[in-house]
Amino acid sequence: MNLHALRLFREIAVTGTVSGAAERLNISQPAVTIQLRKLEKELGFALTRPHGRGIVMTEAGSWLFAQADRLFLLEADIDAQCEAYRRGERGDLKLAATYLPANFMLPAWIGSFRHSSPEVKVAVASGNAQAVLTKLLHYEADIAWIGGQHSLPPSIISLPCYEDELWFVAPPDHRLAAGVHSLGELAKEPFILREPGSFTREALFSLYRTAGVTPPQPAVQLDGPQETIRAAVEGLGITIASRMEVQTYVDAGLLARLETNVPPVANPISRCVRAGDPLPPAAVAFLNALDGMHC
Repeated sequence: MNLHALRLFREIAVTGTVSGAAERLNISQPAVTIQLRKLEKELGFALTRPHGRGIVMTEAGSWLFAQADRLFLLEADIDAQCEAYRRGERGDLKLAATYLPANFMLPAWIGSFRHSSPEVKVAVASGNAQAVLTKLLHYEADIAWIGGQHSLPPSIISLPCYEDELWFVAPPDHRLAAGVHSLGELAKEPFILREPGSFTREALFSLYRTAGVTPPQPAVQLDGPQETIRAAVEGLGITIASRMEVQTYVDAGLLARLETNVPPVANPISRCVRAGDPLPPAAVAFLNALDGMHC
């Protein structure tokens, strides 16, 4: 079916005259008449009949007008939804992050973004750095945030966006809770360590290697940052953890920061995307909404 002719016919039905349709569409009256006749010939039945100075719909014309009206209303709705998609107000937003940004940064960002783009469906996957990078590389995430320092493949572009730091912490009644201590002093105490492969564990050992000091041996080894922090709260030993993760525990008096004679270990958080792969509109809108919010 000739949709251009169908659109002209719909305007004829709406205005009640060929001249009215021609005026609304800014084309000549003969051109409208020719398209109407071609449509009737294509369909095999008459759509209009003369009535006074105008025209009226035949039974077939009335039926076709209803169908055309549904069709072009749907077209208008699709156009509106496409425009909303182009602006990043519709669609899916797939994010991935390691534990720290997933729990302490993304919730606030997503909440702010949802106020302006409630129709966007947001999904967040969390895991270790390797799992997060795999999701990004396999197109299961549009943007990823990774804590710590990692060697990234050339297919990933990384942008540092926030500088956290690692603190030594212990219960407030720990004997080293006051004063400034050396790494060697801390290493002699019972220590709670993360699992092998954890950035926190590797950063701790790197700190000790750089200082030329024997690193602590684990009194307890746990998987996951919250498990490690809770073990410290229960008095199982000293641990090293992200400032962002332990700040509330320190403020509440459940943990104390142990001061050392070396600068704190940097714990950078980076935003990662695929190199050479344009972001979908919802992801672009999300990043625009983050302007001034640490990435």
